[in-house]
Amino acid sequence: LGQTPHNVVVAQVLYRLGLAEQLRGRNGGRVGAFSFDRASAMAEQLEAAGNEPLDFSCTIMVLGKTGVGKSATINSIFDEVKFGTDAFQTGTKKVQDVVGTVHGIKVRVIDTPGLLPSWSDQCQNEKILHSVKRFIKKTPPDIVLYLDRLDMQTRDFGDMPLLRTITEVFGPSIWFNAIVVLTHAASAPPDGPNGTASSYDMFVTQRSHVVQQAIRQAAGDMRLMNPVSLVENHSACRTNRAGQRVLPNGQVWKPHLLLLSLASKILAEANTLLKLQDTPPGKPFATRARTPPLPYLLSSLLQSRPQVKLPEEQYGDEDGLDDDLDESSDSEDEPEYDELPPFKRLSKAQIAKLSKAQKKAYFDELEYREKLFMKKQLKEEKKQRKMMKKMASAAKDLPSEYGENAEEESSGASSVPVPMPDLALPASFDSDNPTHRYRSLDSSNPWLVRPVLDTLGWDHDVGYEGINVERLFVAEKKFPISFSGQVTKDKRDANVQMELASSLKHGEGKATSLGFDMQTVGKDLAYTLRSETRFSNLKKNKAMAGISVTLLGDALSAGVKFEDKLIANKQFQVVMAGGAMTGRGDLAYGGSLEAQLRDKDYPLGRSLSTLGLSIMDWHGDLAIGCNIQSQVPVGRSTNLIARANLNNKGAGQVSLRINSSEQLQLALIAVLPLLKKLFEYSHQVQYGQ
Repeated sequence: LGQTPHNVVVAQVLYRLGLAEQLRGRNGGRVGAFSFDRASAMAEQLEAAGNEPLDFSCTIMVLGKTGVGKSATINSIFDEVKFGTDAFQTGTKKVQDVVGTVHGIKVRVIDTPGLLPSWSDQCQNEKILHSVKRFIKKTPPDIVLYLDRLDMQTRDFGDMPLLRTITEVFGPSIWFNAIVVLTHAASAPPDGPNGTASSYDMFVTQRSHVVQQAIRQAAGDMRLMNPVSLVENHSACRTNRAGQRVLPNGQVWKPHLLLLSLASKILAEANTLLKLQDTPPGKPFATRARTPPLPYLLSSLLQSRPQVKLPEEQYGDEDGLDDDLDESSDSEDEPEYDELPPFKRLSKAQIAKLSKAQKKAYFDELEYREKLFMKKQLKEEKKQRKMMKKMASAAKDLPSEYGENAEEESSGASSVPVPMPDLALPASFDSDNPTHRYRSLDSSNPWLVRPVLDTLGWDHDVGYEGINVERLFVAEKKFPISFSGQVTKDKRDANVQMELASSLKHGEGKATSLGFDMQTVGKDLAYTLRSETRFSNLKKNKAMAGISVTLLGDALSAGVKFEDKLIANKQFQVVMAGGAMTGRGDLAYGGSLEAQLRDKDYPLGRSLSTLGLSIMDWHGDLAIGCNIQSQVPVGRSTNLIARANLNNKGAGQVSLRINSSEQLQLALIAVLPLLKKLFEYSHQVQYGQ
């Protein structure tokens, strides 16, 4: 092809072949250090001798949208008209191949019909691609050329439907040996943003990046880096003295394209000889057996989930110890809120006239009364919960006819729908207030439908990015069934989350739950079937064991977990969990510990400290993480939140946060980074940067 050993592609091939020789030497017992000079000299000597016939051929398949120049590129490769072309209609109607000799090498090229990028044309594309798949079943191609036009200016990933259809039909591995070919490469670059002409190299780089990024997203592998080759098939293209077509950057495109194709073929054969990649016969582009993300699945399994309860059991704490602990912690000497003498609140002007000692006494009294008032409300809520529990237990003992009549009477008087409060929408530059678009009524409909807001979004038309649906069913009056689903969609991806759960009590403090989850993981859907059994071996100790089975793509994973929750008192509790997840012969272990220390006046107090430890072992790689968070009240309306996390890899983070509703001067700390930036800018201007 007229290339020297110092060509970038040639050097990479020689280096890879040298590594292959070393691996073969290790298998055979002879190890030699790789030398690029010796490898290039040997390659040139063997090529110059030409003693052995070169038994080498290459099969190339061409894919791309209609009108990008697939047939014209094939004609240019063979330097003769193999397929007819037409500028006004589709040239290729069916899959066909042509065989010829290029630079002494037997080359077989498969031409395919043109594809269309829009969503509405994907059914037609699937038919074409399935016919291509049947055509190449016996003799799969070595290299795939994906053609697109260089002068097509697009940044909105409009070709994503087409690329995903190609990936679904052939599998993600079709892109592993694919070369991106940009036709119409002699086109002049467009004007820049300020009207000046942009450089040709920058134009090619930007266009190549857009196509490569789209392929990475379609394949679901951000490590892909497909090589790019430029092609110009027009008869008016500039040529050199040998009659070869030359691009505006001075590159002769045909030898470069052949070099990329043949280099990929050589490396694939070397890998096959070394048994680095086994492709089943008759299965072109066989998908790689992806290892399921066991650490992610295990972390999801170890998460604690609340038990599904009947509507009449929805009152009270999940642990069932809330009322007992609160009653034992209430002080008998503390007066009730109704027994306090009258108290008059002061205005801001009146407070300003008080002395420092008077202000302190006033605010202490005010805080004390607010605390007693909140305690009074909590006690009333506890009484109401107890009453509802008694009514629910009493209703079970009533005759069935009375219960049916009561249900008919209660259903006859339906609740009056009331307007829900307006949603807090993110800031926008729109002139009008769009909250009226999201107003809804709270009715007696058992389906709870809510929007999923994107609080950090800047979309001016729609302030939410999805919907959330929830409902609680009751089967046979004793099986609660909870359904929740969420669908979010942006301009690129769609995410689906669905959970269906039920539980059954089979004794005092014993319950078994069964759940089915479906969620988006990357580009696939993960289906999980799980079951958990809870039992109370002691009054302040709850244990749980569970199993799960997850199907992600074509990989099946199973896991088991154990969890123990110890509630020492109202302030302190510890949750310990451990489990294992296995899939495709792989195994991951993990465990977690979470300790929580709450204020003695919880839930009135603001002090809260948590300590979390997690450990994960996968492929012999041990990951240990520690997370500490503490919230301490500083004054009446100021909280100090400290957070620190650290792992065994030496990475960590420490953060301090203060929020206050009385010390507003704390916001002045934002001036520091502004002054720093202005100082750096003036420094740069001073030195002419």
